[in-house]
Amino acid sequence: MQDSQSRLAGGSAIVVARAASERPDTAEIERLADAAGYAVVDAVTQQRREDPGTWVGRGKAAELAERARELDADVVVFDGGLDPGQYADLVDLLPDGVEPVDRYRLVLDVFAEGTGDKRAALQVEAARLAYMLPRLRRITKVSQLSKAVEKGNPILDVEDRIDRIENELADVAELAAERREQRREAGQGLVAIAGYTNAGKTTLLHRLADDMRLDDADPEHADLTDSSPIEDRLFATLETVTRRGTLDGFGVCYTDTVGFVDALPHDLVESFSATIDEAAAADVTLLVVDATDDPERLREKVQTSIDAIGETEGPVVGVLNKIDAVPGDEDADDDSLGERRDVLADAVDDVVAVSALADDGIDALRDRVREALPTETATLSLTNDGDGQRTLSWLYDHASVDDVAYGEDVTVTVTARPSVLERVRAKTTDSR
Repeated sequence: MQDSQSRLAGGSAIVVARAASERPDTAEIERLADAAGYAVVDAVTQQRREDPGTWVGRGKAAELAERARELDADVVVFDGGLDPGQYADLVDLLPDGVEPVDRYRLVLDVFAEGTGDKRAALQVEAARLAYMLPRLRRITKVSQLSKAVEKGNPILDVEDRIDRIENELADVAELAAERREQRREAGQGLVAIAGYTNAGKTTLLHRLADDMRLDDADPEHADLTDSSPIEDRLFATLETVTRRGTLDGFGVCYTDTVGFVDALPHDLVESFSATIDEAAAADVTLLVVDATDDPERLREKVQTSIDAIGETEGPVVGVLNKIDAVPGDEDADDDSLGERRDVLADAVDDVVAVSALADDGIDALRDRVREALPTETATLSLTNDGDGQRTLSWLYDHASVDDVAYGEDVTVTVTARPSVLERVRAKTTDSR
């Protein structure tokens, strides 16, 4: 078995897909294996119900073992989840050095390859260790557990490491919360972009942020502006990427959060809570969905996303993206998009149909975000002296200054977060 604390090192893989009632397709699991760095040397399909012992049945497992010997494969990748018992049985059946790897483990290792900041790396490691722990328990013999302490105990080592990571993540989460509060104190609106990977979240970020331009992107470049990949990929990173924007003079921080992934169990999704919290704690959460998904698939993705994000501080605006890619549906108001719009509307506070790639509907989305941000407009009276000028300068940095009139006093009309207005009212001679 490979070291549970190391990333998959690549090599050669046999992929296996199984379905109960139809011939399964291995294209997606092959793409996933490729993303993890494996060279797929064979693809095996099976049409049957799941076997509780080995997922594919002992006969097919024996065939896979022989095939792995013939091809000198490093891993056998199963397009589904292996429970600890299935994993242990397959370890016994496969040749020494050939590890069974299920879809969940493969997803985690692809995520691991994309981690670049501390929080993302810790979340991935915690999820991977939590995944491996029950499997280690099943394949570690009692005699091994009773070895002398100086020889180490792999299960206790993993448990200790999980505890240390959870403590580190608690500290990182506290720092993230402080950073959000600092942005709010600076008068910034917080907008989170969430949704499934490949829904177009990153393309949307490029449309909304002031310092990013879709037309300037090199389509061949894997990373754009500090780990914001422009192209949709099978899996993106767990990092949160934040960029500044402006809406009617009001400063906004747009944060592209982790993309949700198909077929991850809920307990693994919870391992990414430190990143998902960015979506839940925002003033506005944009839930981006792919308009090319059929309505039933769309409903599943929306529900999974809503469940993962949980309770939000602000409204959730559904963004029905890629409307230009729906055949015959170039118009966002086309009736044929109605069912998809209704599916999304059942779960969120509002829906805006867009094409981030074609820049269609983006202005309407900006207007909706601006409406949803927690701001107030007030007219303040400042002293016409040095103190008043310093307060006015501070307002330009922390609010949208709509109008300034000079007289005996300085009358200024501003739009800002309520907390910003509370802080400045104490310095004014009059306000309304």
